[in-house]
Amino acid sequence: MTKRRVVVVGAGLGGVTLARVLQVHGVAVEVLEAEPSAAARTQGGMLDIHEESGQVALRAAGLYERFLTKVHTGGQAMRVLDERATVLHEETDDSAGGRPEIDRGDLRALLLGSLAEGTVRWGGKVVGATSLGDGRHAVALADGGTVEADLLIGADGAWSRIRPLLTPAVPAYTGISFVEVDLLDADRAHPTAATLVGGGMFFALGTGRAMLAHRETDGSLHVYVAVPAEVGWLATIDFADPATSRSAVLREFDGWSEDLRDRVRDADGPLVPRLIHALPVDHGWPREPGVTLLGDAVHLMSPFAGEGANLAMHDAAELARALVEHPDDTEAALAAYESDLFPRSRAAAADSAANMALMFGPNAARVMADFFTGARP
Repeated sequence: MTKRRVVVVGAGLGGVTLARVLQVHGVAVEVLEAEPSAAARTQGGMLDIHEESGQVALRAAGLYERFLTKVHTGGQAMRVLDERATVLHEETDDSAGGRPEIDRGDLRALLLGSLAEGTVRWGGKVVGATSLGDGRHAVALADGGTVEADLLIGADGAWSRIRPLLTPAVPAYTGISFVEVDLLDADRAHPTAATLVGGGMFFALGTGRAMLAHRETDGSLHVYVAVPAEVGWLATIDFADPATSRSAVLREFDGWSEDLRDRVRDADGPLVPRLIHALPVDHGWPREPGVTLLGDAVHLMSPFAGEGANLAMHDAAELARALVEHPDDTEAALAAYESDLFPRSRAAAADSAANMALMFGPNAARVMADFFTGARP
């Protein structure tokens, strides 16, 4: 590849996967990350890594075998219950499934640890970017500094600072609000909840309400309580007061099994509110010289297709491949990448939107159970 300054904004899974695959092919790359260090915050819960996307990226990064040593044994188990805690569908993890689970933090650490020293500029918070012409861009940092890029890639998530160079689109509230709950040392301290969830992923669905959960590698349960609500609903709850916030959330689940309600009532630590946003399903842009996006910056969607992290890594591997295959023509590489990116993103976003409608629709638990057994398309 002709020597050029490649700058990636964002050291999430997509950004570091891109950096790793480029370095495997001898391409120099810099990553700007707002956080002060890799340990600045926890990285979220479990991820199932898909054969057709995330695993493809890990193979391109030369990390697939190391990834297998870190997967969560038993994590591909899954249960579907209704609001009365009746089990409608159950799958065990026989290690034959194509979506092994891994802790997001472990996966990011694996990727970061594979990069050349100094690849990531920690504390490099980006506040904006402008075109310098001829495909070059100036990236403005919060500390007043500027980084110039011959090729600029926005891997900076939902509220990307790079996306305005390409499109005015911004994420919109989906109508679904989450409240996150942790149950620590579940087998000992919360045995009923631990038994209900099982060894992996868990869905408890009632019309217009859902509780989703997964078992983490440290033995805790991470629970997502999901409610269709006006955008201001969460703001009416005082999450600084544990008793008040738990009562407010539990009111949304009147009539549900007390065993299910207990996972809110018995939460370890504060409840954490989160609004679910998404970009338009048909999000895209005309080709703009010297800049592109990957991951949530392109296709932020609700989590109901389980595709976000996998798509980000897949985007990264495909972008790296295009750049390597067009070493002297950046625009040809970006055009090739985006020609596959947009339809791939739209398909996943449409699936996510459809799944969201299914999970909060009538008779959701039975519909979901039938979905997994193949009784419905």
